[in-house]
Amino acid sequence: MTIALAEAPLRQARNSAAFWTATGVARGHEVIRHPGFLAVAGDERAGLRILIQDDGLDAGAVADLTDLAGRAKGPVDVEDPFSSTDLSHLGMRTWQMPVMLRGPGPVDAPAMTVAKVRDEEDLHAAEQAVIAGFELTRFEPFRGGELFPPALIEQPGVDVFVARLDGAVAGACVTVVADGFGSHYWVGTPAAFRSRGVGRAIMLGSLAPLVDLPVTLTASRLGRPLYESLGFTAAAPATWWSSSR
Repeated sequence: MTIALAEAPLRQARNSAAFWTATGVARGHEVIRHPGFLAVAGDERAGLRILIQDDGLDAGAVADLTDLAGRAKGPVDVEDPFSSTDLSHLGMRTWQMPVMLRGPGPVDAPAMTVAKVRDEEDLHAAEQAVIAGFELTRFEPFRGGELFPPALIEQPGVDVFVARLDGAVAGACVTVVADGFGSHYWVGTPAAFRSRGVGRAIMLGSLAPLVDLPVTLTASRLGRPLYESLGFTAAAPATWWSSSR
């Protein structure tokens, strides 16, 4: 299957919407479907997540997004895969990360055990790995099932993976399949396990079920070289906005 890089931002937008819809439903949070964006309104710790779905929101959509952000109970995070909507009036910090695309193709076997999460114990371990890896202090002290509720792995197309090193869960990630595309989220490794091949292993293990599909993701600066080595190509910059510091 040949996939144009130009498709990647739209595919990432749609997949992110599918992921956050599943997350919102699993958490029991409000899922808001607007013509130009999708939002999940959570509590004081989870906050408000907004996924822009159109290449450039019109003034009415920006006004509705602004109103929603102003009423958020917790932190506000906005993802714009198209980098075409100006939200500077919200006064939030902003940065860019590339949307990346990998075409269908085989992957090597991981150098350590990577398994799909099937029970609550492993799901809690995955949560803790992601919270530590991304320094999600909003979810501290830890409450099991808050970031990844048990209902999340029951949502169609959603899988959580963990990598084990010396018997301990050393990394985790989430994959979502929707509309013929896969995508990765929360690829995290706690500091104590970094530079030991955990990130590569969790990616290889979670890509194995997706080898027949194109896959997108949004890469951090540190993660980009790993993803490029696995066959991902940068397609376009995504812009993120956040009230968190």
